[in-house]
Amino acid sequence: MIFNLLEDQARRTPDAVALEAPGRLPLTYAELVSHIGSMGAAMNRLGAGCGDTVAIVLPNGPEMALTLLAVASNATAAPLNPAYRAAEFEFYFSDLRPKAVVLSAGQDSPARAVAATQGLPVWELAPAPEGGWVSHLVGVPAANCGDAGFVAPGDIALLLHTSGTTSRPKLVPLTQHNLCTSARSVALSLELRPDDRCLNVMPLFHIHGLIGVLLSSLSAGASVICSPGFRAAQFLEWMEAFHPTWYSAVPTMHQALLATAAAQPHRISACPLRFIRSCSAALPVTVMADLEAAFHAPVIEAYGMTEASHQMASNPLPPRTRKPGSVGLPAGTGIAILDPSGAALPPGAVGEVAIRGENVTAGYLNNPSANQSGFSNGWFRTGDEGYLDPDGYLFLAGRLKEIINRGGEKISPREVDDVLLQHAAVEQAVAFAVPHRSLGQDVAAAVVLRSGFTVTEEELHGFALARLAEFKVPRRILFVAEFPKGPTGKVQRIGMGQKLGLGTAQSPLAAPAGPEFVPPSTPLEIQLAAIWSDLLRLEKIGVRDDFFQSGGDSLLAAELIARIAGTWSLNTAAIVLPSKPTIETLAAQLEPLVLAAPRATSCEVLP
Repeated sequence: MIFNLLEDQARRTPDAVALEAPGRLPLTYAELVSHIGSMGAAMNRLGAGCGDTVAIVLPNGPEMALTLLAVASNATAAPLNPAYRAAEFEFYFSDLRPKAVVLSAGQDSPARAVAATQGLPVWELAPAPEGGWVSHLVGVPAANCGDAGFVAPGDIALLLHTSGTTSRPKLVPLTQHNLCTSARSVALSLELRPDDRCLNVMPLFHIHGLIGVLLSSLSAGASVICSPGFRAAQFLEWMEAFHPTWYSAVPTMHQALLATAAAQPHRISACPLRFIRSCSAALPVTVMADLEAAFHAPVIEAYGMTEASHQMASNPLPPRTRKPGSVGLPAGTGIAILDPSGAALPPGAVGEVAIRGENVTAGYLNNPSANQSGFSNGWFRTGDEGYLDPDGYLFLAGRLKEIINRGGEKISPREVDDVLLQHAAVEQAVAFAVPHRSLGQDVAAAVVLRSGFTVTEEELHGFALARLAEFKVPRRILFVAEFPKGPTGKVQRIGMGQKLGLGTAQSPLAAPAGPEFVPPSTPLEIQLAAIWSDLLRLEKIGVRDDFFQSGGDSLLAAELIARIAGTWSLNTAAIVLPSKPTIETLAAQLEPLVLAAPRATSCEVLP
């Protein structure tokens, strides 16, 4: 069905632009369909086809978009985060049992070694010609070719893992019909037109970017600009180069763009957007207002999840009513609020959000217990708590599940537990969510050490970083004698941070016990402190304060690097942040680079 959807567009408007990317010539719908057919034939020769799963481990960008569409049209696509560590690839490959793994030619990834260990063929994407698009796969031809032909509506097009409260993430199968239904629903709710152009900054291994941007746009005959990922410093350059009509992102990305937009309003006004979309995490009402003021465009907040092939609800475009704080009206799914027994609640009553519709998965793969608890009388129970107002708008009141929602990235706390428990000094470990002013939630953990063992927070942080993607690693690790327990004696993960005093200003655990405050003294340290202060919105920054423990995150870290590069005319590739960056260590790293830079005098203190 994905191929049929694209083929229909190619038949109607063969020369219309489907995909664009920095440094690439536009790709028309006719060319896109041709590439998908060619890649499908190559997959068949290499031994995969209908009914086979192909894992895709590629960086964001045009190759990922094209490969994903081709694999999902000819087989079952399983896109994976290229930032995963070897242990994570070991689990996902074992769970997915793919026929092959797709990597870029020469791509340095632990996935390559893991695939070899598990006996999985690696297919490489050949380098693209200058300005062109990669269209062929290189691998060892199989003795038995894969089943040729495009997949049917009921066939599984996409396999995605969704984090849960158990140590084993759940595997969500989404059919061709699920995905196309959801894509058309997003296109309808956003009133997408053939002349729309979406600037994609979302990762394409995530359902938000896959359906909320890529497939929804293509279903409407519109075009997608395939960026290499979210980069606040380059966002306005891409807007000027491609003149998109909209973009979709998670709240942390929107917040990172506000400073850029406020500093350069003339560039914003020269590239007007029709609207901005936000999904995957709650959007603060103040951020929505600031975005609309900065970009002079309405902000549409939506609600989605993997099990629903992305979108479940969305605020409508003007002139219809948008309600700040609400995730909008049902969009492509039926929505009900259920009590614990499964009975529907009236408007205004708070309960569990449940959904049903043609975009919703029929059930988790090989997980009967999760299916039994997640599905009830035709409804899928989302694990989110909320209510419908009298007008039918959905408001989310909180999460029932223990999943940590870190800026739209869903993290299984049990997965973090399991990694910490691998350390010889750790007897017990519990990971949990703590509030974060820009991400919404961040990861923290409490551990009980084995008798006679010692380990520092920094050592445990490094241990976890070697085994988990960076966004899953706890920012705080507390050492406790025992965990707070509920009345039945069970450890209660939800509310653990509050019980341990994290997030309360009066508690000694509200901030890590850091070194004595040392003010910046050199011109370089003073200027770095000014940049940190602006990014973290803190008045007082010491040279030994940790950037991440002071409120920083991966998006702000990227913005920090961009600010440093711009201030001293440095190449961003030369600036490497350690896992626990301080002004003191960063100044020592930057000093020789600044002295060698053309604008070395720019390290003087600004008035």
